[in-house]
Amino acid sequence: MGHFLGSSTPVPLLHWRDKVDMSNKRTVREMIVVEGRYDKSTVLGAVNATVIETSGFGVLKDKDKIALLRKLSEKTGLIILTDSDRAGFFIRGRLKGMLHSSNVKHAYIPDVTGKERRKTSASKEGKLGVEGMSPDIIIKSLEVAGASFDDCDSESNREGRITKSDLFEAGLTGTDGSAQKRRQMLTEMGLPTKLGTKAMLDVLNVLMSRDEFLAKKMIYNI
Repeated sequence: MGHFLGSSTPVPLLHWRDKVDMSNKRTVREMIVVEGRYDKSTVLGAVNATVIETSGFGVLKDKDKIALLRKLSEKTGLIILTDSDRAGFFIRGRLKGMLHSSNVKHAYIPDVTGKERRKTSASKEGKLGVEGMSPDIIIKSLEVAGASFDDCDSESNREGRITKSDLFEAGLTGTDGSAQKRRQMLTEMGLPTKLGTKAMLDVLNVLMSRDEFLAKKMIYNI
């Protein structure tokens, strides 16, 4: 048995070779925050979720992204899933202090010695990061953190998701003036105007249903 930081409650330590059923990918309701794009790819290989990258330490100087994370934490909650090295815990600790939300959960990966396949050498501390974890471990880490899985409680499941086609039909992509329309909507919603199309789609699907998006399209005449 072991303890997670900040908790006196013992929890079973994860074994990195434990197996879980991956025949049906589960959906996590909270937004998951990871350090980089390879971590994001690993998490999305294990579960269906909206995942935002911190770009390493970059998020700590990005006021717009911090504001976005605060907004999303209030809407659906956040799960912070960083590496188990000094840098990962530093980022985790700073985010915890900057977000000021009771809706932030913490998922931890076990200490596993090794290096990721794409790297020529191991990290400074010689540990695998989130990128190097199996889908089984990602899922178990989220479970221990108290993630809300849609297959556990369907009460708040959303019907219908906003699609790329919806964005196009709303004039938010692929047309003259679409960039200006995106900025208009993002500004009205209090979201960073620098959000790319994919990131914007992810965020919109967290904040509203497809019906709500279509209604907003009529309100703002976009």
